Amino acid sequence: MLDFSQFSALTFDCYGTLIDWESGIQSALRPLLTAQGISLSDNQILEAYGALEAELEQGDFRSYRSILQGVVEGFGKRYSFEVTSEIRDTLVTTFDNWIPFPDTVEALERLGKRFSLNVLSNVDNDLFALSAKHLKVSFTHVITAQQVGSYKPNPRNFEVDLETLRLPKKRILHVAQSLYHDIAPARQLGLATVWVNRRHDREGAGATPVASAVPDIVVPDLKSLADLVDQQEIKQRE
Repeated sequence: MLDFSQFSALTFDCYGTLIDWESGIQSALRPLLTAQGISLSDNQILEAYGALEAELEQGDFRSYRSILQGVVEGFGKRYSFEVTSEIRDTLVTTFDNWIPFPDTVEALERLGKRFSLNVLSNVDNDLFALSAKHLKVSFTHVITAQQVGSYKPNPRNFEVDLETLRLPKKRILHVAQSLYHDIAPARQLGLATVWVNRRHDREGAGATPVASAVPDIVVPDLKSLADLVDQQEIKQRE
């Protein structure tokens, strides 16, 4: 078990960790696919999304808005339907409907009493602003892919994170759902990590590519992390 008292800052992945992006993705894409006469399971939709997104993020940098549009275009090519300009914006126009997990806001408020809260996310500044309204807490730093010019798991995103926080690595704890985007590269750079395994009760990797990494702690949700921090603090006071 980590000694949480050694950390002064938490850095969070946002989508999949704080925001229930898989529900948002499904809510946007399922009506589109159904209208095209295409029947896919939840896992098939999410795995196709994850593969298409990862491929687009590995090429020349483009905005996340463009990535979302490219994912829809990818579905059109994969399942043979025409992508009009309106269809192309399906994910972009519904982005504001991607909301936090039920435990997120309360857990962030609790954790914010002990640590500075920061975000390191594969997103555009204006799109994160839509999510920030739902998260309802103040973050010390928000570092986006748009600011860095690359997408996680590129180590440059984590290097900019370290440069921005201006803290020793041992004072930073990275909290994320994706082994591929976050836990693996963070571990390689020597950061302590918490894997929020939001899919612990479901099969498959969902909307993130499969990856192998060993986090310092595994929790099923953010509330469980906040509980661990509180419990450890109580024991240390005794």
